[in-house]
Amino acid sequence: MEKFGKSQPVRRIEDVRFVTGQGRYIDDATPAGALFAYVHRAPVANARITELDLEDARQAPGVHMVIAAPDLAEAGVTKGLIATPAPNRDGSKGAQPRHPLLADGIVRFAGEGLALIVADSPEAARDAAELIVFDYEDLPAVATPGATGADLHPEAPGNRAVDYATGNEDAMKAAFDDAAHVVHADVVDHRIMVVPMEPRGCFAEWDGTRLHLAMGGQGVWAPKRELARLFDLEEDDIRVTIPDVGGGFGLKTKLFAEYALCAFAAMKLGQPVRWLADRMESMLTDNGARDLTHQVSMAFDVDYRLTGYHVRTKYNLGAYNSNFGQMIQTFLFARVLMGVYDCQGAFLEAEGYYTNTAPTDAYRGAGRPEAIFLLERMMDYAARDLGIDPFELRRKSFIPVDSFPYTTVTGETYDVGDFNRVLDRAIDFADVAGFGGRRATAEATGRLRGLGLCYYIESILGDPSETAKVEFNADGTVNIYVGTQSNGQGHETVYARFLSDQTGIPMEMIRVIQGDSDRIAKGGGTGGSRSVTTQSNATLAVVGTMVESFATFLAEKMEVDPADISFDDESFRIQGSNAAPTLIDVAEMAREAGREDLMIHEQTAKLPARSYPNGAHIAEVEVDPETGRTTLEKYTVVDDFGNLINPLLAEGQVHGGVAQGAGQALMELAHYDTDGQLVTASFMDYAMPRAADMPMFVFTTEAVPSTSNPMGMKGCGEAGTVGAMGATANAVMDALSRRGLSRADMPFTPSRVWAMLQNVPRAAE
Repeated sequence: MEKFGKSQPVRRIEDVRFVTGQGRYIDDATPAGALFAYVHRAPVANARITELDLEDARQAPGVHMVIAAPDLAEAGVTKGLIATPAPNRDGSKGAQPRHPLLADGIVRFAGEGLALIVADSPEAARDAAELIVFDYEDLPAVATPGATGADLHPEAPGNRAVDYATGNEDAMKAAFDDAAHVVHADVVDHRIMVVPMEPRGCFAEWDGTRLHLAMGGQGVWAPKRELARLFDLEEDDIRVTIPDVGGGFGLKTKLFAEYALCAFAAMKLGQPVRWLADRMESMLTDNGARDLTHQVSMAFDVDYRLTGYHVRTKYNLGAYNSNFGQMIQTFLFARVLMGVYDCQGAFLEAEGYYTNTAPTDAYRGAGRPEAIFLLERMMDYAARDLGIDPFELRRKSFIPVDSFPYTTVTGETYDVGDFNRVLDRAIDFADVAGFGGRRATAEATGRLRGLGLCYYIESILGDPSETAKVEFNADGTVNIYVGTQSNGQGHETVYARFLSDQTGIPMEMIRVIQGDSDRIAKGGGTGGSRSVTTQSNATLAVVGTMVESFATFLAEKMEVDPADISFDDESFRIQGSNAAPTLIDVAEMAREAGREDLMIHEQTAKLPARSYPNGAHIAEVEVDPETGRTTLEKYTVVDDFGNLINPLLAEGQVHGGVAQGAGQALMELAHYDTDGQLVTASFMDYAMPRAADMPMFVFTTEAVPSTSNPMGMKGCGEAGTVGAMGATANAVMDALSRRGLSRADMPFTPSRVWAMLQNVPRAAE
């Protein structure tokens, strides 16, 4: 472990820049004199456009351009935004209707762009928008998956876009035929919003031959390819950059329509064009998340071991496919379908539907939080129905240590795991033995206290390959170019520290370069908890190449056999000599010798397999029956992240993830009415968790090093959210069960909890 990061809790070096106001986010990086773009949006959810008159807006003061879908078509821009289709059970692909940059003949969700206005100021653009004449023919809106009404796309009769299935149906049916116990439930995983601190934004500029797009994003290469496809440009004629980013969470992975529209406007006008969403605009048009319902059954044998699991899911795609929208509740959900349980009799059926709502896509965890939430809710329901301790019921079905590597029913190969050991540590760390006393104290004051467990596992996603390049500068500093993209995770600290630990180069002399497609030719971006594991693997590869090259040079210079030179992660050692030159020393020697070829070293490395972080979340809540208010009183996490580079930053990632998962369970709800209108389009109506809503989290790790990478690491970026939804919801359910409730769906807002408790006799029947 000494070699791989030394596992020291180093504070983030970039925080000084951020907290002193020196960060450069998209609005800070915009060129002076850039024009302002404004998107005029549809006020209805489903309508046929009968009139869209832009002429008065075009004549408004300060306006440079006003365009709608016909203008794009006239300019030859007719392609829609790209998305990845999921496989249907019959081997075909999910529906792929065109997703236009601006509404083309039909409006399909409230907030969809009708026209782009480019003006000297935001005020001029908004004033011009008031002059646009928009008339339409109302069409029936479909707001929930599978609801009857008008079909949104001819490619999807009945609005069903995807009919997916995976697992072992025969084994599942056999398990239920032979089951000693069967548990059923309907479970809702409601829609939420991503709401990053920094809204989506971009600017674009065109020099007559080359396009530059800067955006708040999670990687530059996919947007670059998408721009080339949309505008029939060569990729070499496009540069994409990403400055500091104030939160991504999956939302900022893709190229949004507004970014392509700004690029189009910049190319046509020959001037820089900028766009930044306001908060209500973000809530209307950002990709939503989750939004699925399940019918679930579990089968157990006579010893209460889990033998069968059948999930039937309907999920909401929104009005169009968005990037990975089809894949999240199918392929990615299936990655961890059975969690940490040894059950081969599992079968997932998932149907994706279009509705007249904003599209849905990735949000922290992308499929794994949804799958683990459902599985762990069902384990709790089963424990209560069967009269078994929920901790012990899980233990009965844990994958045994001696079964690793273990291949799941959906084809994932877990390399290592010791779930009993991690759970033992969590039970002790959370003082589960003392919970009875804490519950009694709460009940003495009329409050209901509940304890909930979620044992999660997640599969690291994304490209297993990554590239790293190290450059030695004339001033003695070193650049490391990385193919991932920080959205606030502390990559500048982690990557500089890791390179320093492997080479002895002082951390303060290392500069991390990211987010520029001209300077970094290839990369996988950030998402799926892949960044540190894949990037560190590439860094190890480039360090190996670099050390070998410098050792060969040093042997020639010192006139010794290369076999007599070694490197101890800090300096070279030469047999028979007291000399101990560092990498910086040898790089300077090489520069003086004219060996410029040794100033840059680059390697691409591929992980041999994915890693599987896992762990136990234990939540305690208290419910006030008089008001329905639920408070998260105590929260404990014991994670198996394998070996850590920086425990401090890993803990920070868990804290943020837990807040997002618990926030969904307790308060967040994106609600559309039956006409497809978003009711929760501001912070007056959409409740975000605040610091006062969260307890002091208790966190530690119990490492079982991964065998799928040389560092023994497991990703940690999304793990907090994957575990938090189930743990928090199970704790609330445990509290409410004291009043006779047996089933309840999140979010556990005060009004919903109060109403549940008023209907206890009916709920308990």
